[in-house]
Amino acid sequence: MALQQVDIDFFNRGKVENPRYWGRFGGKPDFKNALVVDLGCGLGSLCIDIASSGARRVTGLDVNPYLIDFANENLKINYPQLVHTVEFRCEDLRETPEADIDYFVSKDTFEHVLELEQVLAEMKKRLKVGGHLYAGFGPLWNSPFGDHGRTKILLPWGHILFPERFLINWHNRLDTTKAASIHDLELNALPLAEYLRIFRSSGMTIVSLQVNASTRPVSRLFSLLRRTPSLAEYFSHNVYCILRKGGKQ
Repeated sequence: MALQQVDIDFFNRGKVENPRYWGRFGGKPDFKNALVVDLGCGLGSLCIDIASSGARRVTGLDVNPYLIDFANENLKINYPQLVHTVEFRCEDLRETPEADIDYFVSKDTFEHVLELEQVLAEMKKRLKVGGHLYAGFGPLWNSPFGDHGRTKILLPWGHILFPERFLINWHNRLDTTKAASIHDLELNALPLAEYLRIFRSSGMTIVSLQVNASTRPVSRLFSLLRRTPSLAEYFSHNVYCILRKGGKQ
C-alpha cells in the first residue's frame, strides 16, 4: 500500500505522545531483551519506540486491517533495521500464539475493548510470572468527551445526557457508517468503577493505578472536583495502570 501523508503525520505524533505516555507511569520500563506485545497497536508508533529501546521481540496486534497494513509498510520502508524485531498482525489476542511475554502494553485501547475482563484473562495467561501489563487509556465514557466524538454530540457530557437510541439515530443521520448500538461505534461505555472492579478481580497485582494522570491544568482541576464522590465518575478522564502477574516486582 502507498503510505498516506495523513497517516504518516499521525504516526509521527507518537514521537511527542510516547514519552508523555511513559512519563505517566513514572518512566519507560527496561525493555532490553524483552518479549513485548502491544494490544491495539494502531499505526505502530509505540511498537517502534519499544523496539528501539532494545526489546528482543515486539508484536503489534490490532483488529483493523488498514492500520496493520500501514504499520507493516511503514516498518519496511522507514525502519528496515527493525524488520526482524517487530511484527504487526491483524489478529484477535485470543488467536495469538505468543507465551511467556515479559510485557503487555496498551495505549488508548481499553476504552474500546468490549470484553475487557476476558481480554485481561488472556493477557494473564500469556504473561510470564513476574511479567507486567502497562495500560493507559482515555477519555473515559463518563468524562466530558468520552464518546470520542463518535456520536456526533458536540456538547461536553452530551453523550450521557441522551438515551442510546437518540445517540445512534443522531450518529446515523450525520455519518455514512451506520450503527445499531454504542458498541458498534467501538466504545464499551464502561464507567470508571467497572474498570477498577475488573482490574481488582483480574488475578494480577495492581502495582500502580492513577486516574487523571496528566500535568495539564484542566486535569488538575478535574482531580480536585472528583474528590466529591458524586462527581468522581464525571471528572475522571483517563486511567494509567500497571498490573503484574505474581512474582516479585
